[in-house]
Amino acid sequence: MQNARFQPESLPMQGNTHEQMKDPREDGRMNNFVRVTIPQVPPPRDHIVWSLFNFMYMNPCCLGFVALYFSVKARDRKMLGDLDGARDYGSTARCLNIIALCLALLTVVIFIIALCVAAS
Repeated sequence: MQNARFQPESLPMQGNTHEQMKDPREDGRMNNFVRVTIPQVPPPRDHIVWSLFNFMYMNPCCLGFVALYFSVKARDRKMLGDLDGARDYGSTARCLNIIALCLALLTVVIFIIALCVAAS
């Protein structure tokens, strides 16, 4: 013999008495939270393509080779996770590339001026 109160047919159906959980930020009661955002810093640049170009085509005073060395060091540091070291090596490579490019362009301009003067 089964007791009547444990049978599912005899239990009255009741509505949902539980309150649905709400986001505390929506009702304005909790406005004292702090949202922390981490700024997205771009990865440091190694300028390896520019260094290869300066090494192969414009290499006055071996500056292209030295810039290529610093570019490879910057890429190694970036792969190891040392972003500050990679940024330092990358900025050194950029400066050396700028100097090599300026010296090469200055040499070309002087050569063109010398040809024009010699032709006249």
